[in-house]
Amino acid sequence: MTQRYKITFAYDGTQFAGFQRQPHQRTVEGVLTKIVNQMAKQPEGTLGVYGSGRTDSGVHALAQVAHFDFPFPIPADKMLKGLNSMCPLDIQIKDVEIVPDTFHARYDVTGKRYLYRLSLGPFTDPFKRFYTAHWRFPLDFGLMETAIQDLVGTHNFASFVASGAKPGSRVRTIFSTKAINDEANHEIQLEFYGDGFMYNQVRIMTAVLVEIGMKKRPVDDIQRLLAVQDRQQARLTMPAHGLFLERVYYPGDDPEHNEKKHPVRD
Repeated sequence: MTQRYKITFAYDGTQFAGFQRQPHQRTVEGVLTKIVNQMAKQPEGTLGVYGSGRTDSGVHALAQVAHFDFPFPIPADKMLKGLNSMCPLDIQIKDVEIVPDTFHARYDVTGKRYLYRLSLGPFTDPFKRFYTAHWRFPLDFGLMETAIQDLVGTHNFASFVASGAKPGSRVRTIFSTKAINDEANHEIQLEFYGDGFMYNQVRIMTAVLVEIGMKKRPVDDIQRLLAVQDRQQARLTMPAHGLFLERVYYPGDDPEHNEKKHPVRD
C-alpha cells in the first residue's frame, strides 16, 4: 500500500544549484529523489519528491517542506532515521509525518517566511561568507525599520520581480515584516512573511531597503515603487547566500492568515 510522507528539512544551499532538479546539476530535489528511490529499491526517477517551492542557487533553508509517495508503509520515526542516514552533510531531515494522499507540499501552502541576513563591517567575516551578504557601507537602521513596514499588505509587486519570473499576476500579500538590528553579531536581519513570493522578490525588496539605509532613496520610496510597478526603478538584487527560507505554513499553522489558501508561486 502506497504511503504519503511529509518531510521538513534544512539545507545549506552553498553547494547546490538551487532546489529544483536540473540536468547535470547538484540540486536538493535531485539528491532527495535519489535517496527516496534507493530506500524504496526503485529505479532512479521512479518516485518523485515534490517541494513547497523552489529556492535559487546558494539560498538556504531552515525548514523546507516536501512530500513523496512510498510504495510500502514505514513508521515515521524509522523513515526519519533512514533518510538522514543517507543524506549528505548539507541536508538534514528534521521531521517526518505520515499524511493523507490529498496533502500536497506545494498547493496546500498558505504562507512562507523568509529571512535575509546582512553582515556589517569593513571586512568580510570568513565564517559568515556563505550565510550572510556582506555590506561594508554605513546603514541607517532606523530608516530601514520604518521603510520595511510599507511592504505589508496586498500589493502589486511588479517593481520587485526579476525578469525571469513566470508570467501571471504580480499581486501578493505580505502579512508581516520585521527589521532586527543584531548589534552583538554585527548584522541586520530582515524578515518577510507572506502568502507567496516571486522570483528574486525578497532579494530585490532587501536591496531597496539597503539603498534606503544608505540614504540613496527616500524613506517612503517603497510606496512609490509599489505604485509605478516598474522593475527598471529597482534594479539591484542582493546576493543569494544571505537568504534563508525560515518556515512554510499550512492550514492550521497560523489561524490569523490561513482562512483560505493562497497560491504560493515561488
